[in-house]
Amino acid sequence: MIDFPIMIKEQEAPIETATVADLRNNFRRVSAWIENGQPVNITRHGVIFAQLTPPPATKKKPFKMPDFAAQRKKIWGNRRPFTMKEVEEMRAWELGEE
Repeated sequence: MIDFPIMIKEQEAPIETATVADLRNNFRRVSAWIENGQPVNITRHGVIFAQLTPPPATKKKPFKMPDFAAQRKKIWGNRRPFTMKEVEEMRAWELGEE
């Protein structure tokens, strides 16, 4: 006797069914089904009238760090920072202590 490997087709998730009342009263449960990739048939008076399906998977873009040095240079140019003496002079002028 020869044993042949059994080819099992990958099964899709079963389609869940919810009523309009379920959507109103148990939306968290219904939305969890959708987030897990299961389509949900919506029934009204026992008749399916809509199907909610998860969106197709999208490829996420890799995060790119902003170039803070370039932004600073664009805003402030090549200015040098103030010295402590200059800061003290400006503060004294603002407070009228000159």
